[in-house]
Order: sequence, then structure tokens, then C-alpha cells
Amino acid sequence: MTFDIVQGESPIIKVIGVGGGGSNAVNHMYSQGIIGVDFAICNTDHQAMELSPVPTKIQLGPNLTEGRGAGSKPNVGKLACEESIEEVKKYLNNNCRMLFVTAGMGGGTGTGAAPIIAKTAREMNILTVGIVTLPFTFEGRRRANNGMEGLQSLKDNVDTLIVVSNDKLRQIHGNLNLSEAFAKADNILTTAARGIAEIITVPGYVNVDFEDVNTVMRESGVAIMGTATAEGEDRARQAVDQALHSPLLEDNDIQGARHILLNITSGTREVTMDEIFEITEFVQEEAGYGTDLIWGNCFDESLGDHISVTVIATGFGDRKSVFSKEAPERRVVHLDDTDRKEPEQPVRRVSLEDITGESDPVGYNREESGAPTFEFENLDEAKARLRAKRRDETSFAKSYLQNEEEARREAQRQEMEARDAERRRELRNRQSLPKLSNPKVVNELENQPAYLRRNIQLDQVSPSDHQEMSRWTISDDENVPLKQDNAYLHDKVD
Repeated sequence: MTFDIVQGESPIIKVIGVGGGGSNAVNHMYSQGIIGVDFAICNTDHQAMELSPVPTKIQLGPNLTEGRGAGSKPNVGKLACEESIEEVKKYLNNNCRMLFVTAGMGGGTGTGAAPIIAKTAREMNILTVGIVTLPFTFEGRRRANNGMEGLQSLKDNVDTLIVVSNDKLRQIHGNLNLSEAFAKADNILTTAARGIAEIITVPGYVNVDFEDVNTVMRESGVAIMGTATAEGEDRARQAVDQALHSPLLEDNDIQGARHILLNITSGTREVTMDEIFEITEFVQEEAGYGTDLIWGNCFDESLGDHISVTVIATGFGDRKSVFSKEAPERRVVHLDDTDRKEPEQPVRRVSLEDITGESDPVGYNREESGAPTFEFENLDEAKARLRAKRRDETSFAKSYLQNEEEARREAQRQEMEARDAERRRELRNRQSLPKLSNPKVVNELENQPAYLRRNIQLDQVSPSDHQEMSRWTISDDENVPLKQDNAYLHDKVD
């Protein structure tokens, strides 16, 4: 067993990679570097751990697996983690307040051990964030099923869960080499961890600290996280649009989020107030104006003229789900297995006449043929029944009016949502307007005709000094000779 903690003051944010996929992702994060974060890996495969450059390593289940891995069995990974859980606690006790658990779902160690580590961290009151990948389809049905089961177990034991679908990598980047495909997945996990961690660790004018992140991400379930960088005149709109519409996330619709954490980072070209307004307004339009928005601003000189936007949306309730629903049980009925029922014979009714041979006599009582009698019900009972009937009618009328009012409100709500959606589409699709505050742009507008800016082709028009003379026109030329013939007489054909 190898367990080594770097000496010195340990950061409050830690990233732990579980299993082969999680360890590879942490190796990539370690090489890229994330400010103010401590890294560790834990695995059942001792050989794979020896190849990692990360200094902190925790061997899981040395007695159970003897360093040979979990054999793609999540239950073995779970038992191995339970065997070494005290070493994990020792690492987390070293000033840890926020933990990222990264793993690849579908294997043995990551699928089985990640939920155990996350559960332990939450029991220690550590803000726990899961960042995981779903397996490629070509990895097989068994691995996909194990991944979904592990994902459900991890969701129950983390505060926030961010899911990246590996299949979307192929949809976006095409037929990559296998190593390039997994490198792309590692890069996405690195971007997610860096985007959240550096919100806390990088200082800014409007600072977002750990407690802000804790408010947004504590017990929030499935989250959506996006980050993007852009430059140019329209850099603010491009950055926030790319951050909110990242195609690699399993879901990128932030509509209905209760909390949104927004961080805007700029370099030597500092962000302007108009750009901040444009970014925050765009996020509010996408999420809805009832969302609690917490935003911060940071400075990173290495960005230069670029601007970086990070958005974390949480609090979707039951609306966000990345888990496949179980297919309904199919019932197959074979025609040959159906029990054949013999046709039932009609039953003959037997009357008294059929038995005795005599018809049933009808009695007649002369006394009963007297004057008709009428019975009147109790007046109080009739009044009570009438009042009850009126109450029922009144209740029905009130219910009908209430239903009408609810239907009207629902129609108004749908109309408002449709207008909001149309407004968002217009804001997303409209072309950027020229910046009139830029003198260069104003000079171009003044010196270039409008029809050239709009690419309008004009027909050939004769210049204003051009004159076409005929015998029916009057010229301004002073040396016009007088004609001897009469055009009205000599131009006639007869």
C-alpha cells in the first residue's frame, strides 16, 4: 500500500481520481495545473498507480485484490474501498472542505468505489462534487448498465453531480483515434474542475468565495456547468453563448435553475460594464428571472484580450435526469397457448305453466279499484332537499368559474413563455450591431455608402449632365439650327 501526503499547508479543495478513468483524468489535471488544488488518486491496480506523476496515491483493497485491479466488477471495487476507507479519511482530514470525485463509470473500481468515497466525504461535512463520464456505446451493454447503476449510486451520495457523455465526443469530433478520444474526455473533466475551483482560488474585484459556491452547490443534485473563452468586438456574447450551449455536456438547458453561479474573468483588456450587463442579461433570459444569480469578477493577466465566462446552474429538482428509464415489461401471448372455450348453449327458461300445465291466475280485488289516493312527503324534507340541490348547483358554478380562471391564467402563462422563448431566439440569432463608440467604425459608416454596406447592386444610371435630344425636346444649346421642313406635314407616310 502506498499512501503519501505532501507536507505543508494543504489546500481546502481536493481532487481525487478513482479507478483507471478517474486517475487518468487527474493525471491530466495535474499536468495542466489548477490553482490552489491538491490532487490524489486511488486505485486497485498497483501497476497503473506507479505510472502516475501525482504524488498522493492511495492503494484500495491491497488484501482483497493484491494490487491486480477489480476485474471490471463494481462489487469488488466497493469492497476494496471499504477495506481502505481509513486511509481515505486520513487524506480528507487534512484541511479538506471541498472534494471533487472524478471517475469513469462502467468499470470496476471507479463505479464501485466512487460512491463510497463520496458518502464518506459528505459524512465529514465536506462539499462533494462528482464529475464523471459515461462509457462509449462500443464498450458494450454490460459496461453501460454498470455505468448507469454506478451513476445512480453516486448521485445519492454527492451534493452536486456533473455528467459528461463520451458518445457526444464522437458526434462532435468524428472518428478520432482511441487515445485522442479519451484525451478529449480527460480535457472536459479538467475544464469542469478548473472552472469551479478557480472561481474560489483566483481573487477578483467582485470576489466569489467558498461560501458562495457552497450555497449554490450544497445538496443541489444534477448540475450544469459550462465555461468558454472569446475575444474580439463581440467577445462577451460569444463567450456566454458558448458556455451555455456546450455540446459536450449531457444536458445544457438551464431553464428552471434555482441557483446560478457566474464568474467573469478578463485580462489586460478589462471587461466593461456593458459587457457585464450583456452577459448577466443573457443568462437571466436563458434561466428565467426567478433564478438566484451570484456573479463575480476576476483578473487573469494571461488572458490578454480574451474574456472567460463560467456558468454553474443547480437546483433543478426532479427535472434533470441522466438516467435511462426501465423499459416496461413486455407481455407476449402466443395464439396456440390460448385456451379454447366451447360455445355455450342457450339456457331455456322454465315457467310454472310448463310444469303444471296451468297458467298463473291474476288476482283481482274489487276493493282496490276505488278512488286514487295521493301521498305527500314531509315539507321540511322537501325544503332540505331543495336547499341541497341549490348548494350543489352553486358549487358547480363556482367550480366552473374557477376552472375558467385557471385555464385563462394557464393560457397567459404559456403566451408569456412563448414570448420569452421568441425573445431569446432573437437575441441569440441577431447579428451584432456596430459599436458606435468606436471612432474607426463611425468613420467607415460616414465614408461608405449604405448600398455598399448592404451589398445592393445599382443599375447603370445616366449622369445628370447627359441630355438626349430629339425633335420633340428643347435643348439648352444656343446654336441649334432651324429646320426647313415641317415635321407635322413631311413625316406623314401619305
